[in-house]
Amino acid sequence: MDLCDGRVVIVTGAGRGLGRAHALAFAAEGARVVVNDLGVGLDGSPGDGRAADSPAARVVEEIRAAGGEAVAHYGDIATEEGAGSLVRTALDTYGRLDTLVSNAGFLRDRMLVNLSEDDFDAVLRVHVKGHFLPLRHAAAHWRAESKAGREVVARVVHTTSGAGLLGSVGQGNYAAAKAGIVGLTLVAAAEMARYGVQVNAVAPAARTRMTEQTFATLEALPEDVSPLVVWLGSAASAGVTGRVFESEGGRLTVMEGWRPGPTTDKGARWTPAEAGEAARRLLEAAEPPQPVYGAQA
Repeated sequence: MDLCDGRVVIVTGAGRGLGRAHALAFAAEGARVVVNDLGVGLDGSPGDGRAADSPAARVVEEIRAAGGEAVAHYGDIATEEGAGSLVRTALDTYGRLDTLVSNAGFLRDRMLVNLSEDDFDAVLRVHVKGHFLPLRHAAAHWRAESKAGREVVARVVHTTSGAGLLGSVGQGNYAAAKAGIVGLTLVAAAEMARYGVQVNAVAPAARTRMTEQTFATLEALPEDVSPLVVWLGSAASAGVTGRVFESEGGRLTVMEGWRPGPTTDKGARWTPAEAGEAARRLLEAAEPPQPVYGAQA
């Protein structure tokens, strides 16, 4: 039986790269897919997203040509109106919503001293607000369903990055945004569990238009990431929530984030000098941090 037979799945940023691979993979497993994409440039510059040959429209046609069901959505999911219409499109078209995969985003890479406020705000907006607003609208629907006594088996898959987990030189805005998505994922998993909603995040490493210049030697494909995303978005992932996975090619890793390490307690206030000495002792006993991507050895 298809893993997602009968499920309705939203994928944002689904016109190209990872999002396209996810949309096609969900459809291949029996899902009906809402394909969201604005058709913007790599840096978020406007595109003709509603054209008949737009990225979203092409993916919808691919799915339909293979015998699947899909509908395009061209709204800006980092706006209240766009996010609301995204969820309504799923409900109005297919009568239900089971899975939300948030993937839309773009890059404006600069070293920090050259990073403008506009470039910082634009990247935070598309990644963080672009995850938060669809999540809020979907969560409101699922909460209402649960309170009405209807069983909810909902899944949310967020897209973070190694940049958000470890940092990445030249990507301060992107790293901050992707780290924020992890925090949002953990809170949503805790708050929404009572309504039958599971929320997880995936940090993909794959060759797309966003990575081909920064990581020229990366050989993993978007299609290598999609199987994990599809499983997390299906009912088969029951009991898995609030987790972050890294996926590259055939390698899957459960990422283990911040947790208490070495600690000490004086039982009273430290002086600055004492606090410094204690901090150095704790650092000597602690595991060294993983290197930031792109940092000099």
